[in-house]
Amino acid sequence: MIGNFTRAAERLHLAQPSLSRQIASLELDLGTELFHRARGGSTLTMAGESLLPLARRMLADAESVRRELAELSGLRRGRVRLGATPTLSISLVAEALNAFHAAYPAIDLHLSEQGSRRLLDELAGGELDLALITTSHSTSTERLTVTPLLVEELVLISSSSEPPVTTGDTIGLADVAQLPQIVFSSSYDLRSATDAAFASAGVTPEVVVQGAEMDAVLRFVERGLGVAIVPAMVLIDRPGLRSVRLAEPRATRTISIARPADFQPSTAVKLMQRTIAKTAIGLAAKSGATMWVADAGG
Repeated sequence: MIGNFTRAAERLHLAQPSLSRQIASLELDLGTELFHRARGGSTLTMAGESLLPLARRMLADAESVRRELAELSGLRRGRVRLGATPTLSISLVAEALNAFHAAYPAIDLHLSEQGSRRLLDELAGGELDLALITTSHSTSTERLTVTPLLVEELVLISSSSEPPVTTGDTIGLADVAQLPQIVFSSSYDLRSATDAAFASAGVTPEVVVQGAEMDAVLRFVERGLGVAIVPAMVLIDRPGLRSVRLAEPRATRTISIARPADFQPSTAVKLMQRTIAKTAIGLAAKSGATMWVADAGG
C-alpha cells in the first residue's frame, strides 16, 4: 500500500510538516521505522504492517469512547426495557423511574410487570434489558447475571385508624392467622412466600379476601377490612397503614437485579441499574425493616 503524507495531512486537517514530525516522534519512541519513504510515496515497513491492526483497534476504541461520553453527557437517545414484580413496581421501581426520567427524559422506558419466573423468561428471550426480581426461590442463572440488591423483611400491616393488632414489638404467625387476612393473587411471588410461612408454622390463616393485587390489598387494609403481610418498603409515605414485625423466624425476601449475561449493556441500561441501586439505598435508609446487602450498580 503506497501512501502520501501530504494527502494524509489534508484528511487529518494538519500541516504536512506537523504530521511528518509526529510520525518521526512515534518512530523514535518505538525504536523502529514504520514507513519506507520514497519520492513516489511511502509504504509500511514490516513493523508498520504489524502495528496497523492495533492502530485501527485503538482508533475504533477511541470513537467508541467518544460515543459513550456523548451519551453520558446527554443521553439523547436509547431505551431501557425494565421488568419488575408488582410489589416492587409501586415502591422501588416507581421511585427509580421517576429519578431516571428526570435526569434522562429522552430515554424511552418500557416496563413489564410480571412474576419473577416470567421476568426471567423474558430476560432469557431478549425481551428485557433488566429485571428486578425476588430470589427467595431457586433462580436459574445459566444465561443471566443476577446480583442481590436488598434483603427485605415482610411485615404485618393494619389500618392506622384501627386499634393495634398487638401491644408487643412483634407478632407470631399463630396470632396473625387468627386475624382477617387480605391475600394476594396466586401469581404473586409474595403469595407463595406467605403460604409457605404459614404452612411451616402449622397454621391456616383466616382469609376474608383473596386474589387481590398490591394496590387493592393496601387500600383494603387502610379501610380496616383486614390485615396483610407485605414487604416493608411499601409502607413508605403511607400514613394510613401501621406495621408490626413478625416474630422469629422472620420472613424475608431477597431483591435482585438480573440481566442477560451474554452481551454488554448499553450506557442507558447501565445508568438505569445505577439509579435503581442508588434508589434502593435511599429506601432502605427510610425503612427500618430493610437491609442493604450489595452494590448492584454495574
